[in-house]
Amino acid sequence: MTVMETTATPILTTTKTKNAAKARRTGTSAVGASAVGRSDPQGDARADACASAPQAHPRPDGQDRYTISEVVAFTGLTAHTLRWYERIGLMPDINRSHTGQRRYSNRDLDWLSFVGKLRLTGMPVADMVRYAELVREGDHTFHERQELLESTRRDVLSRIAELQDTLAVLDHKIQFYGGARQAPERA
Repeated sequence: MTVMETTATPILTTTKTKNAAKARRTGTSAVGASAVGRSDPQGDARADACASAPQAHPRPDGQDRYTISEVVAFTGLTAHTLRWYERIGLMPDINRSHTGQRRYSNRDLDWLSFVGKLRLTGMPVADMVRYAELVREGDHTFHERQELLESTRRDVLSRIAELQDTLAVLDHKIQFYGGARQAPERA
């Protein structure tokens, strides 16, 4: 059995639809995320030391069969996006009910949360799909996965540095205009 990387996601602690609908209306996600390794059935966990503690899923493992509409409510993603993720190989095989309806698990919610974090990094979809393929290939791909994530991390750090420079310019201009209101105008 291989280790399935994903996150232990803080999901809404309530399953009330109105809270999920509110999250969708306000543009916030009901799924938080911290990059934490997924453990296999034998309990081999690889956790990010900086990750926050996971919150409980809406349902306990073993009773965690969510419909696509419930996953839409929890994550803020559209049903179309979920189907597209599955079609391009970004999502693992999703279990189906006897009638053919998708049934997502807590593990799937964790994976979606991690994919959301990868999206926020600006990682190209092709790289996310490659990462998902590497995860499915097994533990022998740890090094390649690490390289892919380290490359993305370098890109994120570079963007953060650019944004910090931009913020410094904005702060300077704000300070300049704040001082200009107090001093008489120059000719």
